[in-house]
Amino acid sequence: MQEYGFIHLWTEGDGITKAIASIMSAMSVLSWAVILHKSVQLALLHRRGREATLFWQATSIDKAEHLLGSGSPYAALVDAARETQDADTRPRLASSFSTEEWLQRALRTALDEQLARLQNGLAILASIGTTAPFVGLFGTVWGIYHALLAIGTEGQPSIDKIAGPVGESLVMTAFGLAVAIPAVLGYNILTRGNRGVARKLHRFSHDIEIYFLTGSQYRPKQARKPRVDPRHPQPAAVVSIPRATA
Repeated sequence: MQEYGFIHLWTEGDGITKAIASIMSAMSVLSWAVILHKSVQLALLHRRGREATLFWQATSIDKAEHLLGSGSPYAALVDAARETQDADTRPRLASSFSTEEWLQRALRTALDEQLARLQNGLAILASIGTTAPFVGLFGTVWGIYHALLAIGTEGQPSIDKIAGPVGESLVMTAFGLAVAIPAVLGYNILTRGNRGVARKLHRFSHDIEIYFLTGSQYRPKQARKPRVDPRHPQPAAVVSIPRATA
């Protein structure tokens, strides 16, 4: 069983066979690394999403942002919204935008950046999932080619002469599928998880926009006018006029 397995393929195969096996091994390691990294990242984002529900229970915006933690995509949205409230940090050309338009633009840009980070690594899984079967198929064709050469050389070859090349081709086929299937499944699972995180980010961005437009616009402090009780009106100020001297 071991004689016609992967060890036989590596020891008896030529340079092309070893190159194909090395490429598929690298693709397998890379796909599993991406799957594990993105799975940990997705689990962390789900926890950040649960922490974001505590945002609205804080007594101030500073305390609320502290609850989100550093590096959180939700905190990045809050930072982008707070920067729009400072007129000094706004570019000169942006002065033509209203406060609402500038806030919407900043939140949309920050949201696009966070959504783009969610997609990092998924292109690698998609590429491996689609190309690994064909790389394995190339190894299969190469193994069958060697089997045909053995048949042509021997004239009447025995089964042990062609078993090696045929086994090599079958191992390549199985290897290609073993690399492609986890990559495709990982891509589908991570994509579905990213959709859930994206929906939460969209809802949080919308809530932040409403909050800053209605309740948290920074205004310059003005002197408060004294409150006059209508039941006790303040007496009119008495102006003393100096008497004329003789």
